[in-house]
Amino acid sequence: MSAARYDFSGRVAVVTGAAGGIGRAICDAFASFGARTVNWDRVAGDTSALHAPRHVEVDVTRAQTVDAALAATLAEFGRIDFLVNNAGFAGSTVPLDAYSPDEWQHIVDVNLLGTYHVCRHVVPAMRNAGAGRIVNVASLAGKEGTPNASAYSAAKAGVIALTKSLGKELAQTGVLVNAIAPAAVDTPLLAQMSPAHVQTMIDKSPLGRLGTVQEVADLVLWLCSDSCTFSTGATFDLSGGRATY
Repeated sequence: MSAARYDFSGRVAVVTGAAGGIGRAICDAFASFGARTVNWDRVAGDTSALHAPRHVEVDVTRAQTVDAALAATLAEFGRIDFLVNNAGFAGSTVPLDAYSPDEWQHIVDVNLLGTYHVCRHVVPAMRNAGAGRIVNVASLAGKEGTPNASAYSAAKAGVIALTKSLGKELAQTGVLVNAIAPAAVDTPLLAQMSPAHVQTMIDKSPLGRLGTVQEVADLVLWLCSDSCTFSTGATFDLSGGRATY
């Protein structure tokens, strides 16, 4: 078995929500192939590793923090080649009529409006450079609708539609915009769920297992690489065979 290898030397990757989990795995993968990485998150996560990402404090629901992060990142690194909108919040798992309006709104604010805020600030820099890659982390929930997760499903469906729209807008600029739609991925967050619930997610997978953070990172790297040249506005499944369209 052989894995793809890349040369991202001199490139700069910004990943939102990269203090841990999927976002940190994406940063680590970029760094392993020479990229300089920046974690736009409210918290830094573990910064002791040799190639830990540079932390810039960001709350994606607050546009002014994104604006400040962009200025700080460009001042330090001079460029942003790759943007991965990974910051997300699932919220409660309850029927639609049991959600509080405030929580429903917060889930949409983090997942959908957060993606909008970050893209709105970073796109001009990429357009001016005439090159860039944007990968939005959506979810299988945004394609199929997960019961008792109406806000998250709706927000991620919005991310998919935003990706399609922005990909078309930027198609002639050298900036490619794509999304990925993972099913359940094995992260520390699963420890907060009952073993029975986790097993239910596994049972839904034709491959019979959860995804790994490395598998998510591998797909993101390909989408940001020079091997990806004719895909934009697309959503790539990472579902272990669950997705039906």
